[in-house]
Amino acid sequence: MSKKTGVIISGGGTGGHIFPAISIANAIKEITPDADILFVGAENRMEMSYVPKAGYPIKGLPISGFDRKNPLKNIIVLFRVFQSQILARKIIIQFKPNVVVGVGGYASGPTLRMAGRLGIPTLIQEQNSFAGITNKLLAGKADKICVAYDGMERFFPKDKIIVTGNPVRQTLLENRYTREQAALELKLDPTKKNILILGGSLGARALNDSVMANLDLIRVTHNVQFLWQTGKYYYNDILSALRNAEEVANLFPIDFISDMEMVYKATDLIISRAGAGSISEFSLLKKAVILVPSPNVAEDHQTKNAMALVNKGAAIHIPDSEAKERLISFAINLITDNVRLDCLRENIAQMAVVGSAQRIATEVLKLTK
Repeated sequence: MSKKTGVIISGGGTGGHIFPAISIANAIKEITPDADILFVGAENRMEMSYVPKAGYPIKGLPISGFDRKNPLKNIIVLFRVFQSQILARKIIIQFKPNVVVGVGGYASGPTLRMAGRLGIPTLIQEQNSFAGITNKLLAGKADKICVAYDGMERFFPKDKIIVTGNPVRQTLLENRYTREQAALELKLDPTKKNILILGGSLGARALNDSVMANLDLIRVTHNVQFLWQTGKYYYNDILSALRNAEEVANLFPIDFISDMEMVYKATDLIISRAGAGSISEFSLLKKAVILVPSPNVAEDHQTKNAMALVNKGAAIHIPDSEAKERLISFAINLITDNVRLDCLRENIAQMAVVGSAQRIATEVLKLTK
C-alpha cells in the first residue's frame, strides 16, 4: 500500500495568514482527498484555535517575534527560536511530509529551515507586495515561491516565482445572501448606505480612535450606518465608553465578525488596514475601499500593498497618522459619490485573481512527486 501524500503547512499569527492557509489545505484535499495535512503554528496564537475548527491537526512552536523596542528581551526570543528549530525538526521527522509550505508568520521560519536541511521540498507563499524578512531569508533554498503581485523578482529568484494571487476564504464566494437579506440579518436598514470599519482579527487602534473622535459626526449622518469591527482586545473598553456618551443609533460595534460573506454583501464602502489577504478579498468581491495601512508591520509592507492599488485607481489611501482627523468625514463624503464608488469597484475588480488556492495547491502537489 502506497504512503499517503503528507503536507505540512506552517505559519499564522493573524487571520490574514491563517485563513489563506486553511484555503490552501482545503484545495489540496479537493485535488488529493487522502492527503495527510498537518499545520505547525506558534503557541498561544490564533492558529491554535482556528485551525482545529477547520478540521486540521496543529502542532505549536514556542516562537515569538523580535522586540524592536526592548532589545534585551530578544535574548529570550533567540532561545525560543533555538527551541522551535529543535521541535520543528522533531515534528518533521515524525510526520515525514513530502512537502512543507510556509504561509508567513513566526512559525514558518524554523519549520521551513529544518525542512530544507532535511532535504524536503519547500514552497513559500508570499502575500504582500513587499516581501517579509523571513521569506527573503528562506527563498534561497525554497523550491517554489507563490506570489500575489508582479515585480517580486526584486526579492526572490525569478525562476522560482509563480504568480498565483492570494487565497481567500471559500465561504465568501457562496452568494448565500442578497444585499437586502444580509442587511436585515445584521439588523440594519437595507435602504441606507453601509460603511464597514474593519480593523482585522486583532482590531486596529487608529481606526477605533477615529470612530470615537467622530461620534458627533456619525450621529448626525442619518442616511449612513456604520458596522464597526473593534477587535476583541478593544471591545469591552469601547462599549464602556459608548455607554457614557450620547447614543449613536447608526453605529453598530462588534468584537469579531464570523460571517464575513454576510457583512461584505451588506457593505457599500469598507475602511480597512491594508493586509494582503483582505485586499485579495476586496478585489474578488469588487468592494470600494479606503485603506489605512498599519505602521506597525515589518518593512512598512502594508503601505506598499495599499499603493499597489492606489496607483491603479483601485483604492483610497489615508495614512494612519491622518486617520483620526480625516477618515470618517472623508468616508461619509465618498459614500454619497456613486460615480467614484463605481470607479473604485471596477478598478479593484481588475486586480482580482480567481482560483488562487487551487493554483497554489497544484504547485504544492507537484513538489510531492
